[in-house]
Amino acid sequence: MSEANKSVAIRWFEEVWNKRRREAIAELLLPDAVLYEGGNQSVGPRGFEPFFDRIWDSFSDMHITVEDAIAEGETVCVRWSCTMKHTGPGLGMPPTNKQLETTGISIVRVEGGKIAAGWQNWDMLGLLQQIQSQPRAALYIAGEDQ
Repeated sequence: MSEANKSVAIRWFEEVWNKRRREAIAELLLPDAVLYEGGNQSVGPRGFEPFFDRIWDSFSDMHITVEDAIAEGETVCVRWSCTMKHTGPGLGMPPTNKQLETTGISIVRVEGGKIAAGWQNWDMLGLLQQIQSQPRAALYIAGEDQ
């Protein structure tokens, strides 16, 4: 079962993000699945779709590489890297057309061949630093705001 669940998690990255198949969200996510993204959470495909749209409104040429996937029972941990180009205002800032890279880790729980829950952490600060839209705290930590 662990290998089948690992395949579901990997398919999520390939279908939803690399192929940009919005319809794959409903194909791979249970209707009542809860996804946690930092301090936010979404429920089901309809709850996740605004996040999907915001990301694609901000970035193009996105490609996610699954670096590692480890599964035990119904839980899968995926370590991934992503390249993308900042081409839109979806983050509330003008596009820079910069090529960016980031990394992250996602943990998902799979039930019946679909994602039932997910937790994601990724290097948003590093991404913002590449865009050069550093939050004040990041500037302070870097010693540039003293």
